[in-house]
Amino acid sequence: MAVKRFGVSIEEETLEKLDTYVEDNQFPNRSQALRFLIENSFIEHKWQCNNEVAGAIVLLYDHHKNDISHKAGQIQHDYHNLILSTQHIHLSHGLCLESIAVKGKASELTNLADMLISLKGVRHGKLVMSRT
Repeated sequence: MAVKRFGVSIEEETLEKLDTYVEDNQFPNRSQALRFLIENSFIEHKWQCNNEVAGAIVLLYDHHKNDISHKAGQIQHDYHNLILSTQHIHLSHGLCLESIAVKGKASELTNLADMLISLKGVRHGKLVMSRT
């Protein structure tokens, strides 16, 4: 992919905010931060337009609680058409990390993630989406 250079005029206050953002997120330079912000803006637009996206749902849960593994499995079977793969990792005797690769309409992936994340016993959950 070719890289093009261009100039940008920006208010000093906004530039200071950008520099803080670069530092806080450890980008090597402003260009990397701007690329990241622009790409995120396009991805967010695709979500809002309910376009086809790909992503991952990450869950951290105690598998001893509320038959959560079975409930999560049932939900995943109901949405098998959106799920590309699942990785289940045992972090300790009771704590599990599950990463579910998904692809589909943004609203469908959001619904699936919401159902999984809201299961009683999930300590943390997050859906990350990217354009395809």
